[in-house]
Amino acid sequence: MDARFLYPLESCKIIHLLRHGQAMHNVAAEKDRNALLSPHLFDAPLTDHGHQQVENLRERVVSSGLLKRVELVVTSPLLRTMQTAVGVFGNEDKQQNIPSSPSIVALEVARDRNGVRPPDMRRNVSEYQTLFPTIDFSQANTFFHFSFIESEEDNLWRPDVRESEEEIFARGLEFMKWLWKRPEKEVAVVSHGIVLQHMLYVFANDCDKTITHELCKRFANCELRTVVIVDKGLSSSTAN
Repeated sequence: MDARFLYPLESCKIIHLLRHGQAMHNVAAEKDRNALLSPHLFDAPLTDHGHQQVENLRERVVSSGLLKRVELVVTSPLLRTMQTAVGVFGNEDKQQNIPSSPSIVALEVARDRNGVRPPDMRRNVSEYQTLFPTIDFSQANTFFHFSFIESEEDNLWRPDVRESEEEIFARGLEFMKWLWKRPEKEVAVVSHGIVLQHMLYVFANDCDKTITHELCKRFANCELRTVVIVDKGLSSSTAN
């Protein structure tokens, strides 16, 4: 084993990054990318295959003990991600063999690339609250403005302007800062491929180049990727 680094546990946080299962717009886009502009794909739900992916991952998460370790789940407030978050980490069916499940909160900062494409526009919060009674939508005043679910309607999605990759990177950076400040030591994030990639780009310069490509590659549907982030300042002071 080639062990290059050693850090105290108190300076580390484990983040599990999960892309949503296959959704209707993913299938449509494989045939025609222009389908992503269709209003019929508004807030696209999971496909039957996507639900099966979620069910399969749920079994792995339970059998591995990961469900018991995760203390908080942060999800994008879009239908496909919340279906995935609840399906993998929730316990809405009150299964007897699952004594407890982590809290699930929905934050705007975790949502997909914003604008132009109807699949990336969310529904009204009240509709989601009916569909997902165990998800907390009240986390306004959490951190910077993009994370707030400030209104019933989606005021962030713009029909004529697509969010830039620079903007996605900026909120990925703020999101990671917020996650680090949270008291939980093990957190799951259920989001979208491009958002998860940009969250990982935040740490790309701290990784060996041989690792960066593999770490930041495109996420498959329902792929779970785990990283450990380290406060090097804290680890240095501990070492001294």
